[in-house]
Amino acid sequence: MLYGLSTLYSVFLWRRGFRRDEWVNYFLLAAGVAFHTLSIARRGMTLQVCPVNNLYEATTFLLWALGLACLVYSLLPRFKFLAAFTAPVLFTVGVFALMPSLDPPHGAKPEFSGALRSLHAATILQSYGAFGLAAVAAGMFLMQRHDLRFHKLRALLSLLPSIQRVELITFRLVAAGFLLLTLGLAAGWLLPRPHDRPYFSDAKVVWSALLWLAYLESLVAYRFFGRTGRRFALGIIVLFSALLLTFWLTNLFSALHQPGMSEEPVLPR
Repeated sequence: MLYGLSTLYSVFLWRRGFRRDEWVNYFLLAAGVAFHTLSIARRGMTLQVCPVNNLYEATTFLLWALGLACLVYSLLPRFKFLAAFTAPVLFTVGVFALMPSLDPPHGAKPEFSGALRSLHAATILQSYGAFGLAAVAAGMFLMQRHDLRFHKLRALLSLLPSIQRVELITFRLVAAGFLLLTLGLAAGWLLPRPHDRPYFSDAKVVWSALLWLAYLESLVAYRFFGRTGRRFALGIIVLFSALLLTFWLTNLFSALHQPGMSEEPVLPR
């Protein structure tokens, strides 16, 4: 509900052109993240494991990482309006995560394999959070670019950061997410798994590898081959949208990411 209120207030800020130093939206989002944190903590203490055991938990953990990162960045000068771009993502994806089929009942003793699995889950989910913030920053970049071309006075009066700074932040967030994703995939390759389930034939791993290649192509093309800021920003938004739309589907087809997997595992060769 708080994410929804923040989204509605964000529409008001968009219509006003971000001309007021407004903190109401920040505190609405902060209150939502506070309840979100309480929810994750209570579920984790109830299950006595890190709450990333099914699609609902993974999605809400991803959104929590995105919301928390947004609150931190919003404290920086001229970045207070980052919440206005993040709130719609938190609200729409959060509503999707409430589908009952995404949160099947846990067994009496959910599985949890230790530090390496925690590293794998944490880095992958944090990379998604970085990619989400990069998409938000890319949206800010496109808005600033549009205002500079067609509404120059509104761009001058806006309290949003400069277009050059937003472009740099977008690149750095994508680079950070890419490094986290690389670390998470490497940790996943080292995890034990059943004899008959090769790592690189799993649907989730193939999807993650394609995602890794897509973000690598975006970074290299922008940094070394002169891809324009507009094309780079559009590509980052499209990639994160594809991530959100296909994340749940790949989990359904992934044999290695089913919470009930209980076969005897072996280390990779």
